[in-house]
Amino acid sequence: MNVWRRLSGPRRALALAGAGALVAGGLVTIPVTAAHAATQCDIAYTSNDWPGGFTANITIKNVGDPLNGWTLGWTFPNSGQRVQQGWSATYTQSGSQVTARSMSYNGTLATGASTSIGFNGAWSGSNPKPTSFTLNGVVCNGGTTTPPTDPPTDPPTDPPTDPPTDPPTTNPPGAKVDNPYSGVPGYVNPEWKAKADAETGGSRISNNPTAVWLDRIAAINGTPDSSSNGAFGVRDHLDEALRQGAGYIQFVIYNLPGRDCSALASNGELGPDELPKYKAEYIDPIAAIQGESKYSSLRIINIIEIDSLPNLVTNTSDQAGGTVMCDTVKANGAYVNGVGYALAKLGAIGNVYNYIDAGHHGWLGWDSNFVPTANILKTAAVASGSTVNNVHGFITNTANYSALREPYFKITDNVNGQSVRQSKWVDWNFYVDELSFAQAFRNQLVSVGFNSNIGMLIDTSRNGWGGSARPTGPGATTSVDTYVNGGRIDRRAHLGNWCNQAGAGLGERPRANPETGIDAYVWVKPPGESDGSSKEIPNNEGKGFDRMCDPTYGGNARNGNNPSGALDNAPISGAWFSAQFQELMRNAYPAL
Repeated sequence: MNVWRRLSGPRRALALAGAGALVAGGLVTIPVTAAHAATQCDIAYTSNDWPGGFTANITIKNVGDPLNGWTLGWTFPNSGQRVQQGWSATYTQSGSQVTARSMSYNGTLATGASTSIGFNGAWSGSNPKPTSFTLNGVVCNGGTTTPPTDPPTDPPTDPPTDPPTDPPTTNPPGAKVDNPYSGVPGYVNPEWKAKADAETGGSRISNNPTAVWLDRIAAINGTPDSSSNGAFGVRDHLDEALRQGAGYIQFVIYNLPGRDCSALASNGELGPDELPKYKAEYIDPIAAIQGESKYSSLRIINIIEIDSLPNLVTNTSDQAGGTVMCDTVKANGAYVNGVGYALAKLGAIGNVYNYIDAGHHGWLGWDSNFVPTANILKTAAVASGSTVNNVHGFITNTANYSALREPYFKITDNVNGQSVRQSKWVDWNFYVDELSFAQAFRNQLVSVGFNSNIGMLIDTSRNGWGGSARPTGPGATTSVDTYVNGGRIDRRAHLGNWCNQAGAGLGERPRANPETGIDAYVWVKPPGESDGSSKEIPNNEGKGFDRMCDPTYGGNARNGNNPSGALDNAPISGAWFSAQFQELMRNAYPAL
């Protein structure tokens, strides 16, 4: 399901613009003034250092009058600091003085708008951070002293980026709240609960809220004869949510034309040219039911089309392991326009909250994937009549296994002069866990034009990695690989492995507001539902057989030709997989 593009060969990749805020060696912000000058800015400068080199990321926020073209200037404190290769600006350096001029696509900055640039640099002696910046010749002294990884802190009197629909503290039915997960109980799907309760020990977790997957048109009204989903349709679930007194309910909108273009296990029923059918027979009926007035007291949360838009960046034919289907849906706009239509139609309902899928750190954590994916998410958000106001936030790690935190190593660690980024496991990624990625990606999404109060979700249903095999401390410092491999809690053979992973465990239980910028930890993938069959199983749901679900498979370019790590005897995706459910409970972290 969640596929990954492996970068070819170890390299010092260009850093992602705006992504270094959580992994930086330090942070510089410019102090606050009360009034805007004609030109005024707030600068956040972060760096990730290694011996003799560094990556710098700079976020420019315009807090003055609108700009049509800009030049940023600064002076390096040390004469041995040099810009070597940059992105998102044209760089020149004379002595210690550096200028960065805007490109054609990022020169226009409205009041309150931000953009991110960055560069790879070299240093000798030391690498102190510049402390003063100019924008169009004017010294920057405006903005906020809060680091950019904190949640939006604009006071109530600062209106530029707050959505006009934010309600007062007490919300009437149907009015949107800032965090739909906060302060209310979630819907417990009785069909999933019945399966969990039937398992030995399953009652320990069966009262957790999980998402309802609408993975084909028939699921809208219910599919009592299905092997993977039960008799309840959308209206049945909503009625049951009212009966339970639930405050929120989660649906996965998952039926794009040419769905999951790079993985066979979760292919869908619609061909790549069936966008009109997707709109008329799938999205429109869902919107009609969710919009019924009897459900206006529920916070209806839609997880929009997992795995879709990142595939257009990483899995087209010009990439390792790319597919013709991904080429097709990129060329014909099926994904971008389908997502845009879903956002517009569902977002028009006053009590609906849309969260778009945004991959995971093991897929998008490189500069070549991080910024382009944020850009295509923005493109989809304003396609087919939609606007960014239809996007309440984003979700990462959906149905995946990436560790929430890696407690025993961090991206800035060095072993014997080598960065952990040089290890085979990290492979030059800028992130080692899902939390740091989600928080940084949120910043990037805001920088490309999404509202500043968007929230992130992280699917923690299967990323606990507990049990007796869980490391209890860092690995040996013999080499960078022994250090990372000995201490990492994610025990997959490769970050690209996504199907029914052996050794995985339940992760953090669903809860709201767990970390800065994170609306909730959620269980979108219901524990116990298969990712795909370990061998070909004929079915009438359009779900194929993907070798990444075969435990005997030796891998492909997307997972570095590593073993798949999949469990044996798995049913088709979405069907109940008892052996996996039991293993997830055994390896839960926090433990049950």
